[in-house]
Amino acid sequence: MATSTHLRRLGAIAAVAGGAYTIVRQPSFSSNDSGDKSSALDTFRRKIADPFAVVPPRKTQEAALIGSSLVNPLDILVVGGGATGCGVALDGATRGLRVGLVEREDFASGTSSRSTKLIHGGVRYLEKAVFNLDYGQLKLVFHALKERKQVIDNAPHLCHALPCMTPCFDWFDAIYYWAGLKMYDLVAGRHLLHLSRYYSAQESVELFPTLARNGKDKTLKGTVVYYDGQMNDSRLNVALACSAALAGAAVLNHAEVVSLIKDEGDGRIIGARIRNNLSGKEFDAYAKVVVNAAGPFCDSVRTLADKDAKPMICPSSGVHIVLPDYYSPEGMGLIVPKTKDGRVVFMLPWLGRTIAGTTDSNTSITMLPEPHENEIEFILDAISDYLNIKVRRIDVLSAWSGIRPLAIDPKANSTASISRDHVVTEDHPGLVTITGGKWTTYRSMAEDAVDAAIKSGKLNPANKCLTYNLQLVGADGWDPASFTVLAQQYVRMKRSHAGKVVPGAMDTAAAKHLSHAYGALAERVAAIAQNENLGKRLAHGYPFLEAEVAYCAREEYCESAVDFVARRCRLAFLDTDAAQRALPRIIEILAAEHKWDKSRQKQELHKGKEFLETFKSSKNAQFHDGKH
Repeated sequence: MATSTHLRRLGAIAAVAGGAYTIVRQPSFSSNDSGDKSSALDTFRRKIADPFAVVPPRKTQEAALIGSSLVNPLDILVVGGGATGCGVALDGATRGLRVGLVEREDFASGTSSRSTKLIHGGVRYLEKAVFNLDYGQLKLVFHALKERKQVIDNAPHLCHALPCMTPCFDWFDAIYYWAGLKMYDLVAGRHLLHLSRYYSAQESVELFPTLARNGKDKTLKGTVVYYDGQMNDSRLNVALACSAALAGAAVLNHAEVVSLIKDEGDGRIIGARIRNNLSGKEFDAYAKVVVNAAGPFCDSVRTLADKDAKPMICPSSGVHIVLPDYYSPEGMGLIVPKTKDGRVVFMLPWLGRTIAGTTDSNTSITMLPEPHENEIEFILDAISDYLNIKVRRIDVLSAWSGIRPLAIDPKANSTASISRDHVVTEDHPGLVTITGGKWTTYRSMAEDAVDAAIKSGKLNPANKCLTYNLQLVGADGWDPASFTVLAQQYVRMKRSHAGKVVPGAMDTAAAKHLSHAYGALAERVAAIAQNENLGKRLAHGYPFLEAEVAYCAREEYCESAVDFVARRCRLAFLDTDAAQRALPRIIEILAAEHKWDKSRQKQELHKGKEFLETFKSSKNAQFHDGKH
């Protein structure tokens, strides 16, 4: 282990010609499993943690899909590149199955990048389980808490425990929340992150300075702080996609299913007609089973198999806003389980800013959902009741809407069966649909979907599910102090406006960002910043570097400006206006990597601006700033 750490800290050796680089590091892990499963697990751990491994290029992935045929089909073709779809691809590939995945837009382009960023067990579900004596709800909480811990352990650079403060304005609330959250700790058992505890009013405002001690007819009595997990959702999704690719899955973003292929004899689904949305080229991909993991869009895939398919998605809109960092302290969230109108509201620190939300309302399904002004105003109203600072609409740096795919089991007798749990069904032979659920349980959802696919296609996996203890790309060898290697051993070479190359320090903010975003692979990005003169920041006040654009284009299937600004770095979600200012430089770097002509660059700029207009920051929203 000491040798591994020493080698890792030697860093990246980058050749000047072409910016090639090699990381000198050895995988470091051990397995406590036994037998064949242990051997298979170690094999895939080595593949994913291999310091010399690179994901197969896009052309290779497309060729693997085109190479499937009626006589030599894939085992599983996954439709949808969100958390569940990429989880299915990783699970299937690590069971030794031949897996392909196609995604119409980009990995995490839908719901998976628009989440609350929490990895949680479900405090509210526990409350329902207790009061309704509902063992089913209690099982959901047990399961989610188990998965919560494993998501964090499998990608520790992208996930962490977050303390969340619940304010109590009367003594009954203090006792009620303290007892409830102690039960939450108890249910977590050995999967506990940290113990919850009570803080007095004075201790609470010291921990959360913007928390109001006095409000309308109420005085803060104290708070109860408990722990849940937090993540960088789209980067976790991209890590899943890249891990699946390294494990052998053929993953292809910007590839859309235009129709499903049926067996002429029995009508079973045996593949799909796919259009490469970048080239316009269409091809057929054959598979023994197609897994529909299209999230809110899964009904549109189901209707390709059966135009009369009964809908199973009840879409719900969740709106979030981003505020400056001073709204919440670093490392402490605020969650109010029940506001005056009965809704949940929260403020969470995230990537140096504050996320506030959320709403839960019926919506229509669209590719680019937009938050309504009244939803933004609702969130501002709700949090202003608990803060001692003026809450202003002009402080909103970004606002977005995500569509929750609440599931209705199509085999159920009534629509009252809408669930926050997931549903796996095969309502047409050869097409397995997985939908519902939440980010926290993506891994077990994928496991259930692959189990269903194996049963449907009579597949022969080499081993059982391995993903419970399988770390994702970038996780092996990473620890919270890894950023110090970057800060001490690298410089950011920047090209000035005059064209002169000048060195800049790899400051703590940039080093920490790279370490948390890329994990053990951060030295690859730092090497590009140093050796290819791409060390300049993309936006003032943010740690994102030009080198990341080049790295993501080469190593993370970043195919458009929106892919980068929304899903590889999170600038669109953190500060819409800063993202718009960064677009031209992002496009310039991507053009050099992908050999884009002027027409494509112009198109990318237009698409980027169009995308960012759906994020209602204070500057691109139409509103009259009255109350806020």
